[in-house]
Amino acid sequence: MLAGAGSHRAASSIWEMVRMNLEDEIQGLRDARRLHDAATRAVEGYGPEVLGFLVTLLRDENSANEVFSQTCEDLWKGLDRFEGRSSLRTWFYVLARHAAARFRRAPHRRAGRRVGLSEVSEIAERVRSQTLAHLRTDVKDGFAAIRDALSEDDRALLVLRVDRGLSWNDIARVFLLDNQEATVEQVAMKLRKRFERLKVEIRDRAREAGLVPEQEP
Repeated sequence: MLAGAGSHRAASSIWEMVRMNLEDEIQGLRDARRLHDAATRAVEGYGPEVLGFLVTLLRDENSANEVFSQTCEDLWKGLDRFEGRSSLRTWFYVLARHAAARFRRAPHRRAGRRVGLSEVSEIAERVRSQTLAHLRTDVKDGFAAIRDALSEDDRALLVLRVDRGLSWNDIARVFLLDNQEATVEQVAMKLRKRFERLKVEIRDRAREAGLVPEQEP
């Protein structure tokens, strides 16, 4: 068990170093005013995980495709104005959730939409096709079914904290569109409490489904 935990920590550290290097690379490209290259690297580096987030969030591949396209366009158009208050990775998730909210309000206006204004449309399409092909190979298990039955916000919270490992303040930034009057710290505190309740709910559902023992040691 300890060896497994050590391996997990080592893998997390390596992945964190990769992300930091990617952030530095993108920032360097932005500083050099190479915005096309910066946007391309952002979509290449973070696009797969953001698209996976949208598939889980929306539970529909076609809708996730449309929202991902819009998100990439928003990133390209807003990259020059990005102020760096968070990592670019976190900002990508913020854009994705905002795009998803707009899509839910008027899905008929997004039908068949693809990135048109953006010069990163080709890389976005490649990321989309490769990522979705990979996601289709995943076998649904009992825990995935429990996750899919959660509310959209709870699915987002679970993915961002457990699967993506975002800090509470970064998750709060993604959720801020629902709490415009609150600070990042206030939203983070509420989300931490919500996450604790969510863990209990998932554990109870898993017990009911026979996925974990009734009495844990």
